[in-house]
Amino acid sequence: MKNHISRTTAKALIATIFTLFAFTSNIFAQENAKNGEKLFKLNCATCHKSHTDQKLTGPGLKGVFDRVQSGSMSKDEWMKKWILNNEKMIKAGDAYANKIFNDNGKATMSVFEGQLTDADVADIMAFIKGPAPIEGPVTGTTTGPTATGDPVDGGTKVEPLYLILGTIVILAILLGAFRSVRNSMQNAANRAEGKAENPDLTFWQETKEWMSGHRRLVGVFAIVIGFIGMKSCWDACYDIGVYYDWETQKGYKPEQPIKFSHKLHAGDNEIACQYCHSSVEKSRHAGIPSVNICMNCHKGIQSGPQYAEKEINKIYNAAGFDPKTQTYDKKKENPLTWIKVHNLPDHVYFNHSQHVVVGKIECTTCHGDVKSMTVAEQKAPLTMKWCIECHRKTEVAMEGNAYYDRLHKALKEKYAGQYDVKFTVEKIGGLECAKCHY
Repeated sequence: MKNHISRTTAKALIATIFTLFAFTSNIFAQENAKNGEKLFKLNCATCHKSHTDQKLTGPGLKGVFDRVQSGSMSKDEWMKKWILNNEKMIKAGDAYANKIFNDNGKATMSVFEGQLTDADVADIMAFIKGPAPIEGPVTGTTTGPTATGDPVDGGTKVEPLYLILGTIVILAILLGAFRSVRNSMQNAANRAEGKAENPDLTFWQETKEWMSGHRRLVGVFAIVIGFIGMKSCWDACYDIGVYYDWETQKGYKPEQPIKFSHKLHAGDNEIACQYCHSSVEKSRHAGIPSVNICMNCHKGIQSGPQYAEKEINKIYNAAGFDPKTQTYDKKKENPLTWIKVHNLPDHVYFNHSQHVVVGKIECTTCHGDVKSMTVAEQKAPLTMKWCIECHRKTEVAMEGNAYYDRLHKALKEKYAGQYDVKFTVEKIGGLECAKCHY
């Protein structure tokens, strides 16, 4: 009878685990579309509208799966190949790929092979196939900062983790109830047969007894749970960022001591980024402009198009400058305290000069279209995942360097017909941990 009870307990535990996995799989299926929405916004939204016919740089994606002419392969398989490497499909002579290429003015789409995984692409397709996202204010709980830098905490939203924990609690209660019923029925059967009742063991005692008799199975469960935990930790570290809310896709946008408009200065007046951020080509830091930089222009320009003299007077106050007498008074200086917008975790090393001068990376790659911003804000997530994906897809700038030209040519000849060779940052050690963390 003892063995029978152990087998029953084992069956109950296995059934509970499978029930839990079946329940949580539905939750994760919903999360796939959510993840697809995030990936779409990061990689595709600048060129495509997801659920309308409106054309941006590329066509709107409403009904895109109905339009696909995939030939012998499934439509999903064709779309996955197209998203990962459209250039390869065009060169291979795929009829529908070339039709899209020609219909859109022969504008090539970005190649995401090596940047997005098959699972990422599947999530993006799940998002496109699903219902259109609800536009308007976000009502769920967010942890991102407001314009003043304060976290937002409004509305109610149940996170998947809480659903899983709630499910575990409910299943534990049900398991305890079934165990009590089973013991009562077993003891009733024993009494009817004139046998002694089973000893009254606690749930923990019975569990330990079962575990001691099924050590291999317990070991397998422990290994599986351990790997799931490590994968969860890795995913969490992969998306660590400062002041970026993945739910709303919003970054830091603080109010500065002066209402400085990048649109007016960098956009309308075409002042180069390097003029104000003078150390960006020489140092790891881009540098915050001193008030002397502002005074180079505003000693003569004393009124602005939007705020007139109000904001420019703050510059004069900081510099201790009297616009009427055109003189400075050091005793009246009141230095400005600018608020840094783009922040990385303290354990991350990032060098601006390495990227701007050597890598020839444009400022907009990391900072967005600053020339259109009235108030500077964080556009990119600046997470480890985001940086790694950039290193995987960005080719090394080799123009004018005969050594790299020769090396690149040799690589193409060596791997001709085997790989689509691209000499990316990844191939020169751009994914080594010590490059950014040491």
